[in-house]
Amino acid sequence: MATQPPIDDDIAIGLIPARGGSKSIPLKNLAPVAGTPLIRFVMDAGRKASSLAAVYCSTDHPEIARACGEGGVEVIERPPELGQDDTPVTAVLLQVLDALARRDGRMPGMVALLQPTSPFLLPAHVDACVSALRAHPEADSAQTITPVVHNSHAFNQRVVEDGKVRFRFLEERRAAYNKQRKPKHFTFGNVVVTRSRSLLDGQDCFGNVSVPVEIPRAYALDVDTLEDLDYATFLVAGHRIDLNA
Repeated sequence: MATQPPIDDDIAIGLIPARGGSKSIPLKNLAPVAGTPLIRFVMDAGRKASSLAAVYCSTDHPEIARACGEGGVEVIERPPELGQDDTPVTAVLLQVLDALARRDGRMPGMVALLQPTSPFLLPAHVDACVSALRAHPEADSAQTITPVVHNSHAFNQRVVEDGKVRFRFLEERRAAYNKQRKPKHFTFGNVVVTRSRSLLDGQDCFGNVSVPVEIPRAYALDVDTLEDLDYATFLVAGHRIDLNA
């Protein structure tokens, strides 16, 4: 059995997973937002985050690789088998960690997952998550979260069964029928920083124990559709997002 390379627990890196086979929008990672390629936003945020020793991109597409090179981000080539629609991001993270360990003789202790579909990620969000994880040695990860809007709250969600619609959590909604009575729920924000040891132990990027860092909802936008691209452009062009915050 091969010996596991040493892990430098104090080192954090950023990883941008950016395959070229997007189905919702062809080459979505390079789609323009207010004239700037989508991927460039997280590239800049990662490079400006003081907590990250380096930022890498895992991609299987030459145009994405070229954009990363122009933006000062090193590319680690992604094997074809890790470029499928159902490829878990954990497998991509592990492949990059293995590549770095083989090259450098050691493995970084923390990885920030910089998703190119999160254009409003700020360096401060990354740094806050890294700081939170360092402050909680018992945690597997730290992640940004944002409050759920009332209409999307779990207690307001419906399911359709046999052609009929009903509340998914009927009894809970009866007890918490208005905004004031509902418990505060959150959705994922825009970045998760995970420990390499947790990934090697078989956990996903969130792990079993995760520390929260709350951010405003606008900064948690995830671009999946053309409408999302238009909305992102609207926010940037209208100066409704402060990318220098």
